[in-house]
Amino acid sequence: MEVKEEESSGTPLELFLKIGLDERTARNTIANNKVTKNLTAVIHEAGVTEGCNRTIGNLLYTVATKYPANAVIHRPTLLGYIVSTKIKTPAQLEAAFSFLSSTASESFELKEFEEACGVGVDVSEEDIEQAVNEVFKQNKGSILELRYRINVGDLFGHVRKRLPWADPRIVKKLIDAKLYELLGERTAADNEKPSKQKKEKPAKVEDKKVADENPVQPAEDLNPFLIFPNPEENFKVHTEVFFSNRPVLRCCNTKEVLDKHLKRTSGKVYTRFPPEPNGYLHIGHAKAMFVSFGLAKERGGCCYLRYDDTNPEAEKKEYIDHIEEIVEWMGWKPFKITYTSDYFQELYELAVELIRRGHAYVDHQTPEEIKEYREKKMDSPWRDRPISESLELFEEMRRGMIEEGKATLRMKQDMQSDNGNMYDLIAYRIKFTPHPHSGDKWCIYPSYDYAHCIVDSLEDITHSLCTLEFETRRASYYWLLDVLDLYQPYVWEYSRLNVTNTVMSKRKLNFLVTNKHVDGWDDPRLMTLAGLKRRGVTSTAINAFVRGIGITRSDCSTIRLERLEYHIREELNRTAPRTMVVLQPLKVVITNLESGLVMDLDAKKWPDASTEDSSAFYKVAFSRVVYIEQSDFRMKDSKDYYGLAPGKSVLLRYAFPIKCTEVVLADDKSIVEIRAEYDPSKKTKPKGVIHWVAGPSREVDPLSIEVRLFDKLFNSENPAELEDWLADVNPQSRVVISGAYAVPSLRDAAAGDRFQFERLGYFVVDKDSTPERLVFNRTVTLRDNYSKSGK
Repeated sequence: MEVKEEESSGTPLELFLKIGLDERTARNTIANNKVTKNLTAVIHEAGVTEGCNRTIGNLLYTVATKYPANAVIHRPTLLGYIVSTKIKTPAQLEAAFSFLSSTASESFELKEFEEACGVGVDVSEEDIEQAVNEVFKQNKGSILELRYRINVGDLFGHVRKRLPWADPRIVKKLIDAKLYELLGERTAADNEKPSKQKKEKPAKVEDKKVADENPVQPAEDLNPFLIFPNPEENFKVHTEVFFSNRPVLRCCNTKEVLDKHLKRTSGKVYTRFPPEPNGYLHIGHAKAMFVSFGLAKERGGCCYLRYDDTNPEAEKKEYIDHIEEIVEWMGWKPFKITYTSDYFQELYELAVELIRRGHAYVDHQTPEEIKEYREKKMDSPWRDRPISESLELFEEMRRGMIEEGKATLRMKQDMQSDNGNMYDLIAYRIKFTPHPHSGDKWCIYPSYDYAHCIVDSLEDITHSLCTLEFETRRASYYWLLDVLDLYQPYVWEYSRLNVTNTVMSKRKLNFLVTNKHVDGWDDPRLMTLAGLKRRGVTSTAINAFVRGIGITRSDCSTIRLERLEYHIREELNRTAPRTMVVLQPLKVVITNLESGLVMDLDAKKWPDASTEDSSAFYKVAFSRVVYIEQSDFRMKDSKDYYGLAPGKSVLLRYAFPIKCTEVVLADDKSIVEIRAEYDPSKKTKPKGVIHWVAGPSREVDPLSIEVRLFDKLFNSENPAELEDWLADVNPQSRVVISGAYAVPSLRDAAAGDRFQFERLGYFVVDKDSTPERLVFNRTVTLRDNYSKSGK
């Protein structure tokens, strides 16, 4: 009997078209056997094999895909309510799912079910208008203060709380009208971000926003890539795009399209890292590299390095070269290096096809007019011009016959959508600027919104991974691939990496560099990868930091700088040999050591050095004159002080105990030198151990070096939130010490060599070093407050 019913109603495709599904959705559904089976059963249960209106059909589709499995026995009842239009909105249907899920297979009273689902509740437009008026009256103060910056979603929620079964489209329409009635036209100020009040003690306020995960937990042992599906699963619906003028777009590939894609890629994972070459990469890009390159590596796939070079005015070869160098330094090897400009011809041809299909038009509005029309959700006067006219004008744009700024190609999307990224985005603009990669071949250039998704498709990307601020662009991404009938990658967004006490927007970084607030893109105080590299941070430590954070969609926290420093110390503790340097030298004369006598002592490069391994030691000369840190001497001793003081002893690291016997003062009472006696028998057991550097001996002077002490660039944890963020720059973020002394064995150190200066921190030889004078940058101190607080 069931077979006869299916035969009488036609094929599944015909059946799905009869209930109002558009052809693409219907074909996509057929590619999914489970949904096809469910939807076919639902249509027969509902008794609509001869068809129904689109509203009912969409609700039936939702039942087929979301109905609670534990309440299948009650599905015919629900379908009866849908077909009879007693349940007619998505909100009612969701309420029905919730009720039936909790009821499961138990019986229930129809009256309770109807009350739970709003059956019989008719909400008129007058009712909605009254509720909107009440909400506006209640929130008038906030609305007048914030104007169009008010959170409309909150107002919507207040209305829905009063009238849960109200038509959301009418609610939105009336809220928009009420806002216009109360506030009038938008002003320029309405489009600005709300200013942040300067916080007197920002660190305490911002502590609440800062993630404080314990870095010693072995989160990095977990595989962060398990969340991503395999390429062969990309037939499933993973995104729904809602339109005001067409059915819901359920984004996925047909079986035919997916099979062709899998054949081209041999079923491998293909990802891409697509930086725009308009600046230097920062630590946020390290996370992006880890996600895209890391997924490809973990699955045995391929990752492109693709330069998103659609804006010739902002791009430089310097940035292109830097990006390639940094990607390699970070340990990643691209499958292939490509440029969006490699595809300019294909992108142009697809733009022509887009016009032919009626999905794009040439527009002559100014940027200001486009902005105004978008805010008012108004169509451009040229939106409905003939296709032939747009084709002709677009050709004139390509040939350079139209002035820059006088025309753009815009995608014909959905000007009534609730998503601003569907307001007829620009696909092409005119720029008479030579391109760094393609030269002067083109005078029209594609936009990011047009090119990005198409190049993803052309490169057969399986996983298009980006940060959460791009989530609202999903609709435009899939709309464009859908109307051009192109393969659709799987899109997934993750939280961007934010770190305390720094800024990471390219605009702010560029401002700091161009206005000389820092010494270039590789200033060691910046969180650029070039800056971190120059500071002595290893790519291994950065990748361990990123892996430990994980790949999540949580976008409400900032990671403490101390967490990154924890991983840096962990790495350098294993890899940086120890040595001794005195930053602020204080002369000590060992009075009971004969002049000219020099003892060669062994000092350890590594804490656990074996006495049998001579390479694990370096020689230090102990003679009559040594230098210690000024901070390791006090005129007045105290119980909690372990340094040197008059009459007190300390142990010189790797050498002997010394006792202060005299202090030589200058006329201004400053200390000229310390006189001390050493204990050659080492019977004295002082509590304090200090580092030191030998004075001139055997015609070898201590090595004079420059040391740069770098600290946090900003005092506040979130400087970008401050109105005057430049005023928050830490004046002590860079302190230069020009008269430091080092052991002579450091003389042959080369740029990039890393060391632990005992008791001081980890340091790296800077590129400014010369054969005559070495320069060291402090990478990080030895102190590790973060891991202590995490325990």
